Amino acid sequence: MYWIIGILSFFFILLLFILITKVTITLDLHHVDDQDHINIHLRAWNGLIKYTITIPFLKVDDEANIIVKQEHQIGEENSENKVKDKKNKITPEEEVKALKDMNELLEHVVGLHKIVRRFLKKIKIKKFEWHSQIGIGDAAHTGLITGVAWTIKGATLGLVSDYMKLQTTPTITITPEFNQICSRTKLQCIFQFRIGQAILAGIKFIKYWKGGRPHLKSKPFSFFSN
Repeated sequence: MYWIIGILSFFFILLLFILITKVTITLDLHHVDDQDHINIHLRAWNGLIKYTITIPFLKVDDEANIIVKQEHQIGEENSENKVKDKKNKITPEEEVKALKDMNELLEHVVGLHKIVRRFLKKIKIKKFEWHSQIGIGDAAHTGLITGVAWTIKGATLGLVSDYMKLQTTPTITITPEFNQICSRTKLQCIFQFRIGQAILAGIKFIKYWKGGRPHLKSKPFSFFSN
């Protein structure tokens, strides 16, 4: 009897230990002209558990010829190849159903957004560095592109700080290259969360999706219910 209690207690403590374990993820993104590299490093238990994910990217050959074949068939082979216009009549009842479906779909998306946002709020950003070099060979156009890049980076940082806990001072730079054509970016982001928080968010997401799947009746939105 005591050994059963001991085993159950051991597994309970082990499960509790796993749930409170912090996972640290380091995202490294390097973009140099037409070369892209993304590495994701996962660490837990002070480096006792390590795992690296490398995401490969295909290099596009500018000299390669890509041919897209499109076929458009009008009528049948033995017919007079006349174009037939098919008109669908939309009744007022269909319009009312479509409006109700849009409202239900919007409420469903908002509910999922709340679950995701609660989890993201528990993620702690430990490091955020984003350095870029931009140049298109023309000083005026390079200055314009640099301004747009600053706007994009500012908006991205605003979203990150709004949805997650930013616990560090972010480092963001953009270096304009007025006399050359270049496109280089280096992004490193280190964030941390507990395994239990991720599991709980996943359970809530699945439960909400299965229990709150929208029942849409109008034809344009009916595929969301499948």
